[in-house]
Amino acid sequence: MTHASLFSGIGGFDLAAEWAGWTNAFNCEIDPFCQRILKYHFPHAEQYGDIKTADFTVWRGRIDVLTGGFPCQPFSLAGKRRGTEDDRYLWPEMLRVIRTVRPRWVVGENVLGIVNWSQGMVFEQVCADLEAEGYEVQSFVIPACGVGAPHQRYRVWFVAHHAAAYGSNAGVEAMQERGNGVYADRDAADTESQRLPVPWKSRNRRAGFENRHIIPDWWNFPTQSPVCSRNDGVPDGLDGITFPSWRIQSIKGFGNAIVPQVALQIFETINEYEFNRYKP
Repeated sequence: MTHASLFSGIGGFDLAAEWAGWTNAFNCEIDPFCQRILKYHFPHAEQYGDIKTADFTVWRGRIDVLTGGFPCQPFSLAGKRRGTEDDRYLWPEMLRVIRTVRPRWVVGENVLGIVNWSQGMVFEQVCADLEAEGYEVQSFVIPACGVGAPHQRYRVWFVAHHAAAYGSNAGVEAMQERGNGVYADRDAADTESQRLPVPWKSRNRRAGFENRHIIPDWWNFPTQSPVCSRNDGVPDGLDGITFPSWRIQSIKGFGNAIVPQVALQIFETINEYEFNRYKP
């Protein structure tokens, strides 16, 4: 499976793709600090900067799963919620890339505020745009604590499967069935004893592929920012980055990042569907 990410940040989707056994073909991120993080961890992936000017025509028909946490600031309760009037409203740009690349799967992510902004106008627009391009769409609200994390972090996930490629919406139906189990322990996830499911702790192979990284559990997960106190996975030896800048940019990067363990749940369902449908 070949994966590519838009609005890549520090690579949450890309990391989950590696855990799922996929190949990261390209990423697209405009922030210079995040670009360095992506280059450090995913040196073989093609890098793009500004999504508004990047040309993705070379990837048409070559990407299985295209992901993107399109900027949430226009809808976040922490901001002014200017929505479509915000310069950072970039869903139309992601849609343009989808039309160009034509991936079989699209996975989008945004804050919970997108559901009720302007009575759900943008939420409905995202779904309608994908359906107009031939995708069957299913949306989910999944918190980080749904995969055992010691915090809530509710996010909206759009999962779209190209109906024309398979002739049915079985892909999103499989996603819906699996999604029913994600929420089982979310109310208990804030307790100190809550951990990831046992299979996650020992599994280091997926669909016949050897993973580069072992999927971490939530033991010793800090309740405050790990920057400057624990190994947070962000390299602190980046050329030309002073420590104060690294610290500020790291906090910003984590604040904007997705929880890769949530993305992995979605990716594993895609894997199950993709690989099982070809079994004799």
